[in-house]
Amino acid sequence: MLELIGFDGDDTLWHSQDYYDAAQAEFERIVGAHVDLADARVHERLLAIEAGNIALFGYGAKGMTLSMIEAAYDITCGRIGAADLHRLVGLCKEVLAHPVELLPGIRAAVEAVAAHYRVVLITKGDLIHQQAKVARSGLGDLFHRIEIVTEKDPSAYTRVLRECGSVPAAFAMVGNSLRSDIEPVVTLGGWGVYMPYHSTWSLETDTTFSADDARVVQIGDARGIPEAIGLIAGQAAATPAGTI
Repeated sequence: MLELIGFDGDDTLWHSQDYYDAAQAEFERIVGAHVDLADARVHERLLAIEAGNIALFGYGAKGMTLSMIEAAYDITCGRIGAADLHRLVGLCKEVLAHPVELLPGIRAAVEAVAAHYRVVLITKGDLIHQQAKVARSGLGDLFHRIEIVTEKDPSAYTRVLRECGSVPAAFAMVGNSLRSDIEPVVTLGGWGVYMPYHSTWSLETDTTFSADDARVVQIGDARGIPEAIGLIAGQAAATPAGTI
């Protein structure tokens, strides 16, 4: 029987990627004053540096900024000036200070689910930034538990489930990322509610997992979450124990 529901934070409960996209555009404008953007493959080179730095810096605005500074220096062969580097630091502060705007209908959806199930918030990124967003969102009181993890992988979900006294077959995760929110949960034997956001960081699309999986329900917006959970509850009740 379904008993525990997880919710992602960024771009599931509140808007986030738009602010990173704006910072990316400003980064390219700054670097574009020194090199030809197309010839320098600025976007691809920054993405490669970000991917290589995740293990050191983690996710979030601070890691993004350190990667931007490194990429700006490399791409311009050291010609980037101190003023431009200072502007990149400013981009980080702007992302960290952005307002927390809830997705339409999300509070009502979480409340509807919480009326029948234990709900947990499982989000990844910089601890201080994520804590601040949870506080500013006004949603913290709805959750049985709030988990801020460095990576969303099977081991992280296994730990959270164990500490919540639950098992994968009784757990469903709601999120916008197939790679981070849905695939690892389904791999463990859980369920997923996939709610795509209009913009997704390239590194979060790096998966061959399909939303057509039988243990996943895809929805268009937050209004569909309670119904999707109801559908999964029916499937979970009809699925023999130990079946994936």
